[in-house]
Amino acid sequence: MSTQTAEPKIVVSDAGPALKRIEVTIPADAVDSHIAGAFANLQTGAALPGYRPGKAPMAILEKRFGKQLLEEARGQLVGQAFNKAVTDHKLRPIGNPEMSPGSELNELARGASFSFSVDIEVIPDFTLPAWEGMALRKPVIDVIDKHIDDEILRNQYRFGTPSLIDGPFEHLDRMIGTVAVTVKGESEPFYKADNALAVVPAKEDEGKGPFLGIMIDDLQKHLLGRKVGDSVSFTAKGPEGHEHEKVRGNDLSFSLSITQAERITPAPVSELASKLGLADEAMLREQVKMVLEQRRDGEQQVAMREQVMEHLANAVNFDLPAKLSAGQITRDLERQRYELLSRGTAPEQVEVKLAEARADTTDSAQRRLKLFFILQRLAEEMRVEVTDGELNGRVAMIARQQNMRPAELRKDLEQSGRIQEVALGIREAKVADRVIARATVTDVPAETWNKEVEAKASARKAGAKK
Repeated sequence: MSTQTAEPKIVVSDAGPALKRIEVTIPADAVDSHIAGAFANLQTGAALPGYRPGKAPMAILEKRFGKQLLEEARGQLVGQAFNKAVTDHKLRPIGNPEMSPGSELNELARGASFSFSVDIEVIPDFTLPAWEGMALRKPVIDVIDKHIDDEILRNQYRFGTPSLIDGPFEHLDRMIGTVAVTVKGESEPFYKADNALAVVPAKEDEGKGPFLGIMIDDLQKHLLGRKVGDSVSFTAKGPEGHEHEKVRGNDLSFSLSITQAERITPAPVSELASKLGLADEAMLREQVKMVLEQRRDGEQQVAMREQVMEHLANAVNFDLPAKLSAGQITRDLERQRYELLSRGTAPEQVEVKLAEARADTTDSAQRRLKLFFILQRLAEEMRVEVTDGELNGRVAMIARQQNMRPAELRKDLEQSGRIQEVALGIREAKVADRVIARATVTDVPAETWNKEVEAKASARKAGAKK
């Protein structure tokens, strides 16, 4: 008589564009066999007071450990069945599976079959566009004294001395306070915090600034001239590209009670040079010039990568998920965060850029997701991999921007599961660089390039408002 248990019944179907539904039924005998094996393993290793190792009665083990063991056994069965579905049906999942709408994970029970249904995002099928021989343009610019002066001033503030103030607040003053955020039409706030950070926008920012990761068009109006103890209220439209569904597209009301504020006194140039281990201002300027030239070279490469992305996105069409999941949006924002930090963008500017990204139209977010799929396929075709040395180098660059030790940051990224987003960013850049290496590149003045970029951005915003 055969002791082999029946295989799980697995049905894979389309649940939407780039979305698969995996429905699994594990027969009762397979459930019983797995539970029996789990308890047998527990009994073998269990050491309970009054019993020799491996001799504790099963009834006592079930009473003490039964619930926990059944949960672990359920997780193992789910994982095994999911992996089998992915392998047998040659799925290429991205992200983690989620329970299908209306489905829940029931408890495991002896003598009963076990069923579950999950949805998983997958890389869609499409034909890669031609990518060799692209015509690209490289913006060129010389680093001049004004660029050096501006960068030194930025670092004077970065290494400056903070001092507590009461007000009235000026541009770039920072404050913290208690905040409550409410969706229009609801009586209770969905978000509260005791130490929310706000910064009075710089003069050149035209009154706009990020707050809680959302770009507020008239933030300056509510903060400039205020003082500690004041309470301010303002409203904003939740961006469609926000990672939290509660925020997306909703009218939001913010109530901020300011409890503390500080102003940064810029560090003197001589002190800044000393902090950076340089002898005098002349050496500081030379060092800053070298850093700016490296940054310029990096930004030139980024500009060409963006042209590659635009060409690829326009060259192929395929179905995308109708609605971006929170996981997709979060992954996209994290990749943008680490890309900006690795390019030397100041942390406070990174938050501004991310707030702008959240405010992007749904079409822009869908385009970035489309590019993610295309670049994944190209990386497979080109056999592009990320080495540990490349990953450590990128982590070190990000750590410098965050004033952290590289080892500390890497540990944090690994524990939070975000290290993969850093690796993906490196992989995508390497793919784009391979395309650039086989492209035809023409130099163009940076001033001309910047005007064209601004015109495109304005056109996108105008189109989004229609």
